[in-house]
Amino acid sequence: MIFSKSYCPHSTRVKELFSSLGVECNVLELDQVDDGAKVQEVLSEITNQKTVPNVFVNKVHVGGCDQTFQAYQSGLLQKLLQEDSAYDYDLIIVGGGSGGLSCAKEAAILGKKVMVLDFVVPSPQGTSWGLGGTCVNVGCIPKKLMHQAALLGQALCDSRKFGWEYNQQVKHNWETMTKAIQNHISSLNWGYRLSLREKAVAYVNSYGEFVEHHKIKATNKKGQETYYTAAQFVIATGERPRYLGIQGDKEYCITSDDLFSLPYCPGKTLVVGASYVALECAGFLAGFGLDVTVMVRSILLRGFDQEMAEKVGSYMEQHGVKFLRKFIPVMIQQLEKGSPGKLKVLAKSTEGTETIEGVYNTVLLAIGRDSCTRKMGLEKIGVKINEKSGKIPVNDVEQTSVPYVYAVGDVSEGKPELTPVAIQSGKLLARRLFGASLEKCDYINVPTTVFTPLEYGCCGLAEEKAIEVYKKENLEDRVIGFHILGPNAGEVTQGFVAAMKCGLTKQLLDDTIGIHPTCGEVFTTLEITKSSGLDITQKGC
Repeated sequence: MIFSKSYCPHSTRVKELFSSLGVECNVLELDQVDDGAKVQEVLSEITNQKTVPNVFVNKVHVGGCDQTFQAYQSGLLQKLLQEDSAYDYDLIIVGGGSGGLSCAKEAAILGKKVMVLDFVVPSPQGTSWGLGGTCVNVGCIPKKLMHQAALLGQALCDSRKFGWEYNQQVKHNWETMTKAIQNHISSLNWGYRLSLREKAVAYVNSYGEFVEHHKIKATNKKGQETYYTAAQFVIATGERPRYLGIQGDKEYCITSDDLFSLPYCPGKTLVVGASYVALECAGFLAGFGLDVTVMVRSILLRGFDQEMAEKVGSYMEQHGVKFLRKFIPVMIQQLEKGSPGKLKVLAKSTEGTETIEGVYNTVLLAIGRDSCTRKMGLEKIGVKINEKSGKIPVNDVEQTSVPYVYAVGDVSEGKPELTPVAIQSGKLLARRLFGASLEKCDYINVPTTVFTPLEYGCCGLAEEKAIEVYKKENLEDRVIGFHILGPNAGEVTQGFVAAMKCGLTKQLLDDTIGIHPTCGEVFTTLEITKSSGLDITQKGC
């Protein structure tokens, strides 16, 4: 199908190309029909392409003149023209986040006909976003940018001690920062759409729901329904923030879904939760000079090394973040409307009958995330999910209980909930399905970093887990857990992870000459054991 204009030379070139290939085309000359302008407007919405020709082959959007000739030269156009399948697509991916897009692009590179269904259900506060998933829009990217903004503020304070003199009052402008961050995110959204178009992946901004085997219903924001079939499916729908289930939570609280595009400074903020999301957000908000309190039910950073977690919390307390330990909110009331308004929070102790209340401008919930799997018709085709968590059990090749359905990313049960993991598993899945590869994703020794004011990077086992698995007396030479709390911990950790993959030992670290002066060199000079109880404070070079 070619949407054309009779006088357009680029449209003529494309028509001549298909004619030379002996391919019959449906051509709609938009300048010769009454509703041509309206059709072009709808096409622009669907494809994000405002020009003609606008070319579709077997329901796949190829693009304009240049893209069509590029597809012809690469052989992709011929593959699309030869498709004569019982299904509309070789692969439909539900979810346009890190894992889904990685899988889609790799499958398309391997010559398959691919569709991505992606739809963001607005948060209770009405926030939604573009293509790219949590990481790009409301996760890693804006989080790291706000973390960096806070570090710049700290550097300004530190600079006076290094001789920098300035008299003007330095203050942080929330609106300037969020505008810059959202502009950057918009450019990434556009880049993802462009990348899919270049690879001839059909992108449909609709909510996917299975209706029967190999068939899915796609509902757009206007409620219009379209049905598609595919030989295979990948579920990559990710997770969304959890709410407390108390009076006033969805009405008045925000989550990480809302924070990064909040149009006003949040003011005095209560962060509920002790997850890495909670501590990261509390850290950078305090770094902007805001009054921040973290309400913690039990322990900080569950699943991480607890000695390191407490050091993270201690550093934050020393730098102005207040902690309310062993309390949970039971009711949120609105005292004043506004941007921000005023909220009263009633909380109770987890260890007794004590109750407390406080007044805040903003309450940010960061108590965990729930998988987006319950309203997509999985039960209609027999895909099993964990009823408690909503996660999908998969085998070692990401296959669900239904052979033609796979799952990658945060919805997969028992897998690290990290963007690079989703990207790697999605890419390798496509290569196994459509290429000659047998390589599986390696989920051992996956590193991560918590971007609190003082960053915490880690890879491998926490000390508690290492003792449980190997017993204390067996913890000797091979490095099975790496933990660092310090500036640029993510950058330092990334380098050591490759060494751990190669079987890093304490002796190899001792044999390594460090770079001086750096934070990372300390791992080449470790001599004092924890059990000795000796002081580890650095006393010189």
